[in-house]
Amino acid sequence: MVNVKTYSQKPSEVGRRWILIDASSAPLGRVSTVIAKYLIGKYKPTYTPHIDAGDYVVVINAEKLVVTGDKETDKIYYHHSGFPGGITDATLGEVRAKYPERIIEEAVKGMLPRNKLAAERLKRLRVFKGETHTHTAQTPEKVEVK
Repeated sequence: MVNVKTYSQKPSEVGRRWILIDASSAPLGRVSTVIAKYLIGKYKPTYTPHIDAGDYVVVINAEKLVVTGDKETDKIYYHHSGFPGGITDATLGEVRAKYPERIIEEAVKGMLPRNKLAAERLKRLRVFKGETHTHTAQTPEKVEVK
């Protein structure tokens, strides 16, 4: 009988890639799940739940984000200042006009596990309004979202 042991990745063995995703290619939910998969690193054969082995993700065209149905007017984002009566709300259309990056950031944040690794994973997400981004030196690999 062969003594086979379960592989557990160590933090020193983590290799990170740069991924480029176009947000205008698919609906918000599909784009967000692909982004979360790469941030967590769950597609890697060396995935270990307690090690942060995800990749850097660069998202472009946040202002051209696709949503289905009546979400443009019906989906509401809430923010609380921390003071009594300090809750504000905005529809997806209003948020898209001012801060289109926040739509993707909030959707991905909701898809990440709520644990100690979530903050570090979100730091590796870079979202840009238009076609251009500041990470051309890292030569990110373009990933198609279907």
